[in-house]
Amino acid sequence: QVQLVESGGGLVQPGGSLRLSCVASGNIYSITFMGWYRQAPGKERELVARITSSGSTHIVDSVKGRFTISGDNAKNTAYLQMNSLKPEDTAVYYCNGLITPRTQDWASQYWGKGTLVTVTA
Repeated sequence: QVQLVESGGGLVQPGGSLRLSCVASGNIYSITFMGWYRQAPGKERELVARITSSGSTHIVDSVKGRFTISGDNAKNTAYLQMNSLKPEDTAVYYCNGLITPRTQDWASQYWGKGTLVTVTA
């Protein structure tokens, strides 16, 4: 079984920073990529950023220049550094991973339970 566990969410003022972490654990053979999605109240879940095991990154335009994604392959961990936060960044942030467990020959998508980020004065 593979699990993704997020941490680092919380309440922050506009202009502030937070760092989210996501740890993948369990019977993992390989990780193709890990990423972050977010879902604001009343809106659909959207991709924020993604990083492959080789270090290639993709960050959506709405957060580019403010958010940075990084990873530590040895720790099966992905990070999302969020700077210059705005009220519109308020959402539940979900970790996502395309991971091959040792119990199968193909990769599957896994999701964390989410961590709430609230940006308000």
